[in-house]
Amino acid sequence: MKRHTSLAPLSREHHAALILARLLQKGAPLYKGLPVEPEEKAKYGFKFYQEEMIRHFEEEEKILELIKGINNDLDELTETIFKEHEELHKLFQSIIESPELINHQYILGKKLEAHVRKEERVLFPLIQETCSEEIMTEINKVLSDNS
Repeated sequence: MKRHTSLAPLSREHHAALILARLLQKGAPLYKGLPVEPEEKAKYGFKFYQEEMIRHFEEEEKILELIKGINNDLDELTETIFKEHEELHKLFQSIIESPELINHQYILGKKLEAHVRKEERVLFPLIQETCSEEIMTEINKVLSDNS
C-alpha cells in the first residue's frame, strides 16, 4: 500500500531507525561510516535516540492521540505502540551503562526493528484505511508544525 503523504515523513524516518536496529543486532553487516565496536555502537545508538528517536516518538504519539476513538482495532494498536515506546525509551536510556552490552544491543535492535515494522505494516495501513481525509490533513498539520 502506498503511504499517504501525511504519514510519509514518519515513514522516511523509519528507514534510519531500521538501519540502527540492524546495526545493534548480532551479526550486523558493516555500514559505511557507522561504528563496529559494541561500545561505539552504544554511543551512536544513544546519540541517535536523543537526536532523532525521542522527537519521532513524540510526533507519533501526537497523531495517535489525534485518532483515538475512531476504531477499536486502532485504539488497541495505539495502546500497544505507546507501551512499546516506553520500553524502547528504557532500553535506549540504559544502553551505555548496560553490563551486558552486546546482549542489550541485540534485544534493543530486535525490539526496535519489530516496532518499526509493526508501524509500517499494520499501524500506518490501518490509519490510512480508517481515517477520513480530514483527519489525514490534521495529521499532516500536526507533523508540519513540529518540523
